[in-house]
Amino acid sequence: MSSASPAVSIGIDFGTSNTVVALATDDRHVEAIRFEHGGARHSVYVSALCFWEDRPGAGAQAEGGPWAIEQFLEGRHVYRFLQSFKTFAASSSFNTTQVFRQRYKFEDILAAFLRTLARHGGVRFGFEASTITVGRPVRFAGGNPDEALAMQRYRDAFERVGAGHARYVYEPVGAAFSFARRLERDATVLVADFGGGTSDFSVMRFSRSGGHLRAEPLGHAGIGIAGDTFDYRIVDHVVSPRLGKGSSFRSFDKVLPVPSGHHQSRTLASARDDEEQRRSA
Repeated sequence: MSSASPAVSIGIDFGTSNTVVALATDDRHVEAIRFEHGGARHSVYVSALCFWEDRPGAGAQAEGGPWAIEQFLEGRHVYRFLQSFKTFAASSSFNTTQVFRQRYKFEDILAAFLRTLARHGGVRFGFEASTITVGRPVRFAGGNPDEALAMQRYRDAFERVGAGHARYVYEPVGAAFSFARRLERDATVLVADFGGGTSDFSVMRFSRSGGHLRAEPLGHAGIGIAGDTFDYRIVDHVVSPRLGKGSSFRSFDKVLPVPSGHHQSRTLASARDDEEQRRSA
């Protein structure tokens, strides 16, 4: 750990857009780990990966978070940039993707991402004395998500970084407990988690007995529609038409439509939706 005293609990919120890791020590101190980049300290780590080769055949190197975006923007090498890859966790149609000469499964991508996070944040996921809790969506993204497949991929990836003993909880639960710590009386709480890939909801009943907070889950639900999908629709319906989508051009004596491919703003989420629509057709 980056802290002097070992953490007794590690909480990991692996999100479609951003990832946060919090450490809790035995003195009840809780703090999100910070990442030093660009002269600033960040408490969130962008859920992105950039692979590149310094020279052909030299082997792929990988960076994550803001360092991945930095590599992408510098563009000094041939690269492969991945973002919002969490949306493929529960897709049975996604098997591998090509990164230079190597094929990566979802668990390969997630493990590579976690290694960059651990390196920049000074986190030891394999610290045996720690409990590790990982958030998971109530409902995974996709038209027909395979929850069992997604959870197996999660477990495989975290096991590779030494966190095979991690436990998994619904993502809204952490927000519910944070709010419940401030409650002065018993309450039933609706928690909404609007993320980049999924929107999750949980209903929980909190009560105190003997000085202890008791939590009772009453129900949960979720949909695989969130920020990435909204962003894609905004670009597709508002931005792209102003850049010529749906217009035409003249070629000699013919008036032709502008090819739609010139204005496709492709996110992983939209590509996944199109892929699953083709499979169900």
